[in-house]
Amino acid sequence: MRLSWSALPLALSTALLLTVQDATAADSLKLLSANAGGTPVDFTVKTQILIVMTLLGLLPVLVLMMTSFTRFVIVLSLLRQALGLQQGLPNRLVTGVALILTLLVMRPVGLEVWNKAMLPFDQDKITMQQALDVAQQPISRFMLAQTNKNALAQIAKLSGEDKIARPQDHSFAVKLAAFVLSELKTAFQIGCMLFIPFLVIDLVVSSVLMAMGMMMLSPLVISLPLKLLMFVLVDGWSLTVNTLVTSIQAY
Repeated sequence: MRLSWSALPLALSTALLLTVQDATAADSLKLLSANAGGTPVDFTVKTQILIVMTLLGLLPVLVLMMTSFTRFVIVLSLLRQALGLQQGLPNRLVTGVALILTLLVMRPVGLEVWNKAMLPFDQDKITMQQALDVAQQPISRFMLAQTNKNALAQIAKLSGEDKIARPQDHSFAVKLAAFVLSELKTAFQIGCMLFIPFLVIDLVVSSVLMAMGMMMLSPLVISLPLKLLMFVLVDGWSLTVNTLVTSIQAY
């Protein structure tokens, strides 16, 4: 019996509903819990399934925001713009390079999360709530190491946590927002440093063409080979990757 692709969502939905019904009957599904005023509160099975499915949908975006992927992809995009290679470097290639560098940089954090949170949870030694609490500790340390103090103070003030003295005592949402803001600032700073040499070449080529009266000739036709030649001669990719990787502070 073959299952067509069009019937796959229906089959998955049916399996999920049957799982929820079985768990409801057995009352044994306890993945998440909350703490209200010091009193633990257990969610119902339906609420737990709703929270888990929502988190699964947001998980890719959250993972990208909690890592150095934002910094890498912005810098590489600005580098492509500076070189004038909008068509020569596709978006998938830029995203792929940024993702590979992110995996390289985030490997120690991922191993710590796996060994201290995911592996004990898989072995039923801790609950999912405990696993999440343990997993956020190395991620928080990594984010705080890259976070600018002014950005953290600004986000803490906006969220009403400006009276908290220790940065690690802030809520995870505050640390994440400050981290993203710091990553954007750092990415633009690195991108500006990479942009200036190519901007100088564009200005020189435009000035020479204007002086020669060749105003109808596009400066990009002349500047693009020159920028590529300079980028290759100075081993630009190695310098860019080295700059991006070494810009990550140890946590």
